[in-house]
Amino acid sequence: MNKLTKTLVGFFLLTLLFVFSCQEKSNKVTDTILEGKATIYVDESILPIIEDEQAVFETEYKAKLHLVPKSENEIINDLFNDTARIVILARNLSAKELKVFQTKKVNPRITPFATDAVAFIKNKNDNDTLVALQDVIDFVNGKTVPAIKGLVFDNPNSSTASYLSSLTGITVANQKNVFSLKTNEEVIKYVSENNGMVGVIGMNWIFQPPLELQQFVDKVNVLAVKDKKKSQYFFPTQDDIASGNYPLARHLYVINCQGYSGLGMGFASFLGGERGQRIILKSGLVPEHTPSRNIRIRNTITKDKN
Repeated sequence: MNKLTKTLVGFFLLTLLFVFSCQEKSNKVTDTILEGKATIYVDESILPIIEDEQAVFETEYKAKLHLVPKSENEIINDLFNDTARIVILARNLSAKELKVFQTKKVNPRITPFATDAVAFIKNKNDNDTLVALQDVIDFVNGKTVPAIKGLVFDNPNSSTASYLSSLTGITVANQKNVFSLKTNEEVIKYVSENNGMVGVIGMNWIFQPPLELQQFVDKVNVLAVKDKKKSQYFFPTQDDIASGNYPLARHLYVINCQGYSGLGMGFASFLGGERGQRIILKSGLVPEHTPSRNIRIRNTITKDKN
């Protein structure tokens, strides 16, 4: 082997070592269950409650979560493309979607942690605070409904649009007088300024709006909804969602495809644990598990000092 050949072989080996070294660094795990950094893709319609949970989680543990709010369809695509490994959705994965992961030999960890609801809102100048679900379905199907001038969604790819599409049996975003903006915040602002329009949002945005959105929330009413088979109207309150009376309730899930014991597992455990469930309860949503309540009984009464 001549000198030039030896030099080329040596250069080739060094290049291979450099490439493998870079791959090892890029594949290095940067988080454990309760420490490190992780990116979580969140359904935009439930962002406020996840931000609350994130704040407490990061305070208690050496963890930093980067939340990326997106529409439901965008998050599902990111999961399939391996862009997202930890996601929070307002629905479970379908059997068809689970098969995609099976072909990749990936077993997602799925953790239900709360129930929220799709809510209808109207401008406060509209005195009517009731809506029949059948009227909404008829409107989407092109029928004239005097109480509804138009339906406004956050995004044509959102979970709220998907929910109403599955309910009506048609793609709502393609129908007449059905409008799509970009976010739940934009829907609330639009409805607060336009009479007769019915906004379709995640109820979490009404119970926990950002401070700058509160002035617009104050100008809208949440509508009570009557199911097709019932005679009563129900608001999306904790009691009516928990009892099954409100017809547009939906479960929330953490879907973790990290494949190792990282922050995806840690945050899911936190959400489903005592502390995380208490945050859910105080937010106006319905926790998956009712937090325990400890009561101390005293045998003697201690008088307060004046």
